[in-house]
Amino acid sequence: MALSSMTGFARSHGASGSYTFEWELKSVNAKGLDIRLRLPQGWDELEAYAKKRAGEVLVRGTVYANLNVKRTSAVAAIRINEEVLAAVLKVASQLSGKIDAVAPSIDGLLSIKGVIEVVAPYGDEAEDTAAPAAAATAFDKALADLVGMRRREGDTLGLILKQRMDEVEVLARRAEAAPGRKPNAIKARLAEQIATLLETPDRFDPDRLNQEAILIASRADIREELDRIASHIAQARELISNGGPIGRRLDFLAQEFHREVNTCCSKSNDIELTNTGLAMKNVVEQFREQVQNLE
Repeated sequence: MALSSMTGFARSHGASGSYTFEWELKSVNAKGLDIRLRLPQGWDELEAYAKKRAGEVLVRGTVYANLNVKRTSAVAAIRINEEVLAAVLKVASQLSGKIDAVAPSIDGLLSIKGVIEVVAPYGDEAEDTAAPAAAATAFDKALADLVGMRRREGDTLGLILKQRMDEVEVLARRAEAAPGRKPNAIKARLAEQIATLLETPDRFDPDRLNQEAILIASRADIREELDRIASHIAQARELISNGGPIGRRLDFLAQEFHREVNTCCSKSNDIELTNTGLAMKNVVEQFREQVQNLE
């Protein structure tokens, strides 16, 4: 199953009788799936259909869907609202006897809200019935194009994520082979730190000294962390290869990567190992940033 990004854009056109349609779809990152539609007045019946169709093929992302409708062969009519105009003239007549003002002009009267009404043209009933179905078909086309773009972007993201896993694996091997991890180096650091403890003014009782030695020894090696990093790499590669909506699982895995790498850095007493850990931390952060774009 292919990977999908959460970002994409698509546009489609359609026509039915005197109607023409243009859908514009744009999707961006989100924690869940959120479909936001902007429809012309009188086309609300398409909302349920569009949300249902989008929910069938998308799992995550905020999708903005805008529909523009034009009617090519019909011209809107202009009508004077006689009741509103009469009310305005009545008020003007009442005020004329109270204040000294110029009589209202025609253009002034027509500019008053409600005096002029734009009346939608009457259309053919069969044509009006067929138009929403044609607009729904145009939406399906735009949605398919959006899904296609998201999948193409997902393919690119998959390659990038695999490269980041390869880089983490190389750095983990470098950490594994670091001179500071050799038994003799660990033993020397452990002996040095215990000697430092013994030279302190405060005397350590045997039990306390034993506890400190165990603590130092536990912090001297990163074997456990490297094993978990290797396990995370294998899991990440498997998820990417299987595909599908894996963004949330990879995001959790990226957090686990980050935790293990931080522990490696905090345990390191060797400059080369520290530098390797910091480089790994940088790659893991890049991995996590790219994962944020996955569905």
